[in-house]
Amino acid sequence: MFDLQVNGYAGTDFNRDGLTAEALHHACRCLQEDGVEGILATIITDDLPAMERRLRLISELREQDVLAQEIIAGIHIEGPFISPEKGYVGAHPPQAVKAATVDHAKRLFDAAQGLAKLVTLAPEHDADFATTRWFSEQGVCVSAGHCNPTLEVLRNAADNGLRMFTHVGNGCPMQMHRHDNIIQRALALRDRLWLCFIPDGVHIEFFALQNYLRAAGLERCIFVTDAISASRLGPGTYTLAGWDIRVGDDLVARSPDGSHFVGSTVTWPRIRENNSKHIGLSEADLIRVSVENPRKALNLN
Repeated sequence: MFDLQVNGYAGTDFNRDGLTAEALHHACRCLQEDGVEGILATIITDDLPAMERRLRLISELREQDVLAQEIIAGIHIEGPFISPEKGYVGAHPPQAVKAATVDHAKRLFDAAQGLAKLVTLAPEHDADFATTRWFSEQGVCVSAGHCNPTLEVLRNAADNGLRMFTHVGNGCPMQMHRHDNIIQRALALRDRLWLCFIPDGVHIEFFALQNYLRAAGLERCIFVTDAISASRLGPGTYTLAGWDIRVGDDLVARSPDGSHFVGSTVTWPRIRENNSKHIGLSEADLIRVSVENPRKALNLN
């Protein structure tokens, strides 16, 4: 697998202050053992100085470790330029969410030290799409996510460099308009945007995922894990950037009050099992959406 969204793995939280070289190496070794050939380490919404600090740290630790350089192909900056609206903000701390500006984008880009490959933002909170254009000009893939733009805004964002949609079917409320909703809008732009999905059967029920894949076509679909530190481990309490996360016997990561998901614990071996039992893609198509398409989306082929 080439995974565009990994917040942590096997007990290592990439969003933790104090991330160590040993912990990063351990996560990369476990990812490699599980058949993952590359990832984007994902740093999520927090105050800008905290995000800058974590971006610099993971970049510096990667530079010191040959295995980390092999596994971590770059960084995915998810936020803070997302929607603060309940439901759309998801597990991101709403107090740290802010509208996109080029000045703030430059701070995060510089802190990543050349490793920023993917940025998730809300197009409706990017005035005149200036930040989307700026990131695109730097060679960064810009993805819509945790957002609720109109179809017109989403199309205009694509005209200005938007190329992807982050975890379609998630980062949105449980109940929305039955037709005019962000899932349908993302599918409507299937010919222009890469569409990412979390194939764990929890973030999207398998029958719905099958419907989405048929509607979108596999040419521009991508599987991601949105993995957190609890991935590969069993039930317990874990962290993601200060969140205390409960993982039950069902291996689902939830907020302390149980009201919503906080990332995923799915792994590449479990995705292969899910596909065999529930999704039904051919081996070639599974590799297409899990390896080939994510690399194409980042222009790595």
